[in-house]
Amino acid sequence: PPYSEARFEEIKKEVGNYIKKIGYNPAAVAFVPISGWHGDNMLEASDKMPWFKGWKVERKEGNADGKCLIEALDAILPPSRPTEKPLRLPLQDVYKIGGIGTVPVGRVETGIMKPGMLVTFAPANLTTEVKSVEMHHEALQEALPGDNVGF
Repeated sequence: PPYSEARFEEIKKEVGNYIKKIGYNPAAVAFVPISGWHGDNMLEASDKMPWFKGWKVERKEGNADGKCLIEALDAILPPSRPTEKPLRLPLQDVYKIGGIGTVPVGRVETGIMKPGMLVTFAPANLTTEVKSVEMHHEALQEALPGDNVGF
């Protein structure tokens, strides 16, 4: 049946068991019944699910609650960015650009990359100086974890 509380609870239980198995705490996950087709519970609470009283998450950084999907998305905390660790940047691609040279591209996972610093490529053990760091064709003073950069 459409907008069935029983079906929502069944799915919530199944997904909760699965996320517990892969290492997440189900109490820290917002479960929200929605209809993407009709937009129910997406941006505002729907009157088609009077049985749904809202979602709650419990986490050590602080609890949150709400009624619709957009509130659950807004309540997600960004991950911590490990800037204090050594630089690790898996290469995604390497471009050879005439007049500029070789431009390695990848995402900074840990640490900080700055122009002027020496970097070593593994496993080739090739060391070179970072001439510049760019993201979306704009020069950066430093690249932090999460940044996709060319250098």
